Amino acid sequence: MKIKEIIVVEGRDDTVAIRRAVDADTIETNGAAINEETIERIRLAQQQRGVIIFTDPDYPGEKIRKTIAERVPGCKHAFLTREEARGKHGKGLGVEHASIEAIRTALLSVYEEMIDPQEEIPFQQLVDAGLIGGPLARARREKLGKLLKIGYTNGKQLHKRLQMFQISKEQFVEAMKQVVQEEEHV
Repeated sequence: MKIKEIIVVEGRDDTVAIRRAVDADTIETNGAAINEETIERIRLAQQQRGVIIFTDPDYPGEKIRKTIAERVPGCKHAFLTREEARGKHGKGLGVEHASIEAIRTALLSVYEEMIDPQEEIPFQQLVDAGLIGGPLARARREKLGKLLKIGYTNGKQLHKRLQMFQISKEQFVEAMKQVVQEEEHV
């Protein structure tokens, strides 16, 4: 599987994992403090071939994703769930721990960021669906993020991601039905 875009990852171990799974070029950020030189390389990559941001499903990974998305508009995004990125014996969390299959699946399910997104799903609908506030909110967001392949988010990030990736009301409603059905069968 050859990937046209350049994949932005956090470090060398992530590059090794990506290359085990697919034929791709990477840019490594070397942590959350992305310097201007790295941003410029990512900007050039975006202009020439396109970019897929593929960071760890944790706070530093989300910070890197947000920084790049703000500075280099129009990037694509690939996500792993926390389970897919968990290391053996529960130690570590990151792209480098994911299976070849999980990496390939994430790269086949990339989302393209919309520059000027339209709101299809109002914030209040997320509150009404029990995704913001309440005892089940976090678990529901986690399941929804997995089903829609947009990663785990807090409530505010969920609203933004649904807009950014133009998740339709139909996609949202179908995924929420599945989330609620899973809860009923537990």
